[in-house]
Amino acid sequence: MKARIVYASMTGNDEDMADILEEDLQDYGFDVETSDVGFTDANDYLESDLCIFITYTYGEGAMTDEIADFYEELKALDLSGKYFAVMGSGDKTYGEHFCENVFDYEKAFKECGATEITKPVTIENAPDDEAIDLIDQAAKEMADKLHD
Repeated sequence: MKARIVYASMTGNDEDMADILEEDLQDYGFDVETSDVGFTDANDYLESDLCIFITYTYGEGAMTDEIADFYEELKALDLSGKYFAVMGSGDKTYGEHFCENVFDYEKAFKECGATEITKPVTIENAPDDEAIDLIDQAAKEMADKLHD
C-alpha cells in the first residue's frame, strides 16, 4: 500500500508531524513517500492509495501562497478510489481559526472524490506526548482500515 505525505511547515512543527506519521506508517508496512509542499505537485497523489496533507494555519486562517497554490492544484484532481487524511498545527489564541487550513483541505479532498480514512488530527504548536499519541492512533486506524 502506497502512502504519500505532503507537508507545509513554517516552524518545523508540521514537518515533525510528518516524520512521526511516516515512521508509524512504515512500521505498519506502508511504502511511504514524504515531501515538502514547495517541492511537490498535487498530481503526485495520483500514484498513491493513501493521500495525506499536513499543514499549519497561520494567524486568522489565510493560506500562505505555497499552501494556496497546492490547494488549487488539488481541487482539480479526481481522487476517486483514494483514501485521505489531514493533520496540522495551529495556535488556539486564534479561536475559530484554529487549524482552519486543515479543515479547508479536508473539504477539498472530499470534493475530489477521496474517502476520509480517519478524522483530522489537530494540535497546538509543536507535537507533545499527547499529540504524538493522536498521530500514532491515526496511523493505526489507517493501517487497520486499509489492511483488512
